[in-house]
Amino acid sequence: MPSLIWMPGALSSEARVYQGRCWRLVEAQYRVSTLKLVDTLEEQTLLEELIEETKPALPPECRHLDYLFSTPFRYGALYPHGSRFRRAGRTPGVYYAAEEVHTAVAEMAFYRLLFFAETPRTPWPSDPGEYMAFAASVRTERAMDLTVAPFEQERGRWTDLTDYTATQSLAEAARSASIDIIRYHSVRDVPTGFNLALLTCRVFALPRPIERQTWRIRLSASGIQAICEFPEMRIGFDQDAFAADPRIATFNWDR
Repeated sequence: MPSLIWMPGALSSEARVYQGRCWRLVEAQYRVSTLKLVDTLEEQTLLEELIEETKPALPPECRHLDYLFSTPFRYGALYPHGSRFRRAGRTPGVYYAAEEVHTAVAEMAFYRLLFFAETPRTPWPSDPGEYMAFAASVRTERAMDLTVAPFEQERGRWTDLTDYTATQSLAEAARSASIDIIRYHSVRDVPTGFNLALLTCRVFALPRPIERQTWRIRLSASGIQAICEFPEMRIGFDQDAFAADPRIATFNWDR
């Protein structure tokens, strides 16, 4: 039997105000990739407009936002694999982010490592990958915090490393209760990292990123190193950093 706190009515009574900034990383090639296909900036703009017309439609409430914010909410596209708060298929979008940039970097480092775990014959890249970290300002009066009572007592359900059944069901109940943001523990940046799942683009207080950083992430047999030049930050993940995840536990670092 599901817990009573999963019921929309009970979830609605736990809604609270949330205001702050959240971070997300994307590959830095997101703009340059189209530039190398054209000769001028005008042609690049036209090409990007043509590409945009082929994509699934955005909800009306998202159309004023920078595409870095709106992309996860596109309708009509199949979501190929389920994630923590979203089932596979034609399901409503979720914008995943972290409260601090170091947590967002840890999340990206894990998923880069997972790619190599799932493709064991892929060699390490010769150069570091370049990523853009960007911060969004968000606010809602309808947030749900899984890190405090009464949800904290079921923390094991919300932080399972591979089974998202409970959190996907919870997210569906949260949408029925008009919850906009779910705050939860990061399982990649333990014990101090916190993530946000934005269930609607209406929570963006400003339409564009309020801060950007350039990060370089290097993967090698010795682990993962992430470097930001300005402001200067360095984060390292050794071979044991993500070993609790069964998909990484037997990872072969020599390749």
